[in-house]
Amino acid sequence: MNSIEIRELTKEYGTTRAVDHLGFEVRPGRVTGFLGPNGAGKSTTMRLLLGLDRATSGTATIGGRTYTDFRDPLHQVGALLDPRAAHGGRRARDHLLALAVSNRIPARRVDEVLEESGVSSAARRRIKTFSLGMRQRLGIAAALLGDPGVVILDEPTNGLDPEGIIWIRELLRRFASEGRTVLVSSHLMAETASFVDHLIVLGQGKLLADTSMEAFIDVRSAPGVRLRTSDPIRLRTLLADEGFSMAQAEEGRWTVEGIQADRVGALAAREGIPVLELADERASLEQAYLDLTAGATPFASKPR
Repeated sequence: MNSIEIRELTKEYGTTRAVDHLGFEVRPGRVTGFLGPNGAGKSTTMRLLLGLDRATSGTATIGGRTYTDFRDPLHQVGALLDPRAAHGGRRARDHLLALAVSNRIPARRVDEVLEESGVSSAARRRIKTFSLGMRQRLGIAAALLGDPGVVILDEPTNGLDPEGIIWIRELLRRFASEGRTVLVSSHLMAETASFVDHLIVLGQGKLLADTSMEAFIDVRSAPGVRLRTSDPIRLRTLLADEGFSMAQAEEGRWTVEGIQADRVGALAAREGIPVLELADERASLEQAYLDLTAGATPFASKPR
């Protein structure tokens, strides 16, 4: 199994506890979003998982083994934490070739991932000449070198153009469909919502949520509908008789809180009131996330 298992993981830096008895599992076959405010402990958790730091207590394992136990780790785990980590004086292909040789990966694989990530035309250029988006693509190419069963990416769309964002989205979905384990940290809620199946949310080093994205949003969405009708007076009266208030919104639409679309549709049909548009309203991932983390954000701007 390629599951990521975090068990009672704690990391302290002096008197600061960055990760506090954290526990969750990331399973294969789905894309898991790793969310939380700045300072929530996401980066620390990933560093502990990848053997870049040592836990104060608890464990962080992949398939029951620590990262440092793998003889050729790039075959099991592909990760991108910082696109600026590659040495600027190296050429892009040489950087990947060094990684490949160290993990006994054939040289032909270097050219394959350069092509897949869209930087093959810059393979001979020095990395210091790369834009942030190109460095990001190169870092993802490095993560793909060993064709790993586990992929861990921190802010993978940062600096990418629209084509690159779509590429990442499709790449992560493909990995999940192939049964790989995919963990992606991001602050871009709208983009995260487009490819994530499951959510792990941290706040002040603790686990705040471990659930499907659909359930996460549903729990934080009050029932309500948005509609258009050619007879708003009759529909408003009908809904008022049922105890609901119809409020005017933009572009001729109306909103009704506390009711679901199927009930509004049934009431309107019973009375023969035309309904031109009818949909349940749900919170966005961003709204649901902000609602959950409102009390766990150590660095937040204050309104003027």
